[in-house]
Amino acid sequence: MENREALKPLVLAFPGPLRDRLVAAVLSGEKVSTSGLLLEYEMEREELPPVGERSALVDSDGREVAVVELTEVRVLPLGAVDLRHALDEGEGYTSVAQWRAGHEAFWHGEEMREALGDPLFTVDDDTMIVAERFRVVERLVPAAAHGSRQPGPRDGTGQTAGSA
Repeated sequence: MENREALKPLVLAFPGPLRDRLVAAVLSGEKVSTSGLLLEYEMEREELPPVGERSALVDSDGREVAVVELTEVRVLPLGAVDLRHALDEGEGYTSVAQWRAGHEAFWHGEEMREALGDPLFTVDDDTMIVAERFRVVERLVPAAAHGSRQPGPRDGTGQTAGSA
């Protein structure tokens, strides 16, 4: 892929074990959706990504490991997330309640609150999220480099560093 044009990075969670699990889940095909806070886009004054946009999935070492293409972008209240989205996050959730608990733990975590500049930040049913679906269109690293890790129990995603 020497002559590939530069792509916007897709970073899931913060660098570390959670990001590693999420990247492995994307590369294995288990993770085909992600969730981020609309607030993150608003704070960065960033437009929502359009369907069809391609991004470079980045691992914890800052390497581009795959090219992904957005197939759906929805903005909805946290309380409206459905089971299909929760399951498609590929992290072993079997209910919306499990998905929500995992995401609340991430969004209420110290790293996220620091990234948002609000040590008391909390979400509720009315918090707007960006739910994205995507597909891997090209792997940029050999399968063995990331394929052996198993996805973890939680996510909390999107295209900014504070998403999981």
